[in-house]
Amino acid sequence: MGYTIRDIASRAGVSKSTVSRVITGKGFASQEAREKVLKAIEELKYKPNGLARAMVSQKTNNIGVIIYRHQSSLRSDSIDETMIDSILKKAKDLRYSVFVTTDGEESLNAADFMLEKRVDGLILISSFRQKVIDYIDQFHVPCVVINGMIEKNNVFQMVIHDAKGGRYVADHLYQLGHRKIFVIIGSAEDKTHRMRFQGFSDRIHELGGHIEPENIWYSHSTSFDEGYQLLAKIWDQLVRKKPTAIFATDELLAMGAMKFLLEKGVQIPKDIAVVGFDGTDRSKMFHPSLTTVQVDKAKMGEDAVYHLDQLINKKDVKPTKIEYEPTLVVRESTNRP
Repeated sequence: MGYTIRDIASRAGVSKSTVSRVITGKGFASQEAREKVLKAIEELKYKPNGLARAMVSQKTNNIGVIIYRHQSSLRSDSIDETMIDSILKKAKDLRYSVFVTTDGEESLNAADFMLEKRVDGLILISSFRQKVIDYIDQFHVPCVVINGMIEKNNVFQMVIHDAKGGRYVADHLYQLGHRKIFVIIGSAEDKTHRMRFQGFSDRIHELGGHIEPENIWYSHSTSFDEGYQLLAKIWDQLVRKKPTAIFATDELLAMGAMKFLLEKGVQIPKDIAVVGFDGTDRSKMFHPSLTTVQVDKAKMGEDAVYHLDQLINKKDVKPTKIEYEPTLVVRESTNRP
């Protein structure tokens, strides 16, 4: 039988408000009344519901995950399900429930939703405006940011070393003899993609090469369809200029571009090599399999929950930025037989 606060009050001979004050620890309750309430709780084996437990401990054992993106589904986003699965698994191990939502407008609505759920902490994924973190900061809710690239020193940040990944791509293509390279950048406004390109461009220049401005293209999103449509748009220029390689700062863009090229009878990598960035399972299942920069997103997801738990429990954790090393995985799209 599930007992209520009313039952505890009746058993202890006190008012419901007195029981509530004992449970929450807020307000005055005499030592005698407190002992009566605690004895009644023990005798009735009273188990408070989630809200009551939260009132006692000031914790809900809920954490929120907000994914800031412009695509319509997680499967069409470079933040693949591997990271989310890892977050859910680690949260379960630490006895947290998880609310997951998305925000395609970089507004405050998703943050408000999580705050209304009284989450103990938040994990924010991908790029968002500074106003979001400033808003959340007002409520003193522990927060971990994954690849958000925000300008705030008191927030725990976890980022991919995107520039280094771009440099790895430049080394690989240059060593293969590619000098005329087209570049597709995920978004001009996204710092992640800008840094991937910046690392790539800087290294190409260090090696004595040059990326012509007219060979740099920006996409509106990081979707497979966008990659396909962008190649269709620049096809005439590509035929005229005959680049030997394409680097896309997102692998869905790269695979969309590859599909268009293959439909046009272009042989990959014989006629043109293609490199992406993200390293999800999709890239190795595509044919030809895609050479890409891989990041251990499962590790990032697990670490995010671990560090958030440390912040929630007020462990001696100082806000810091952790950079995760990328790895270039060479596959069929650049590796000639």
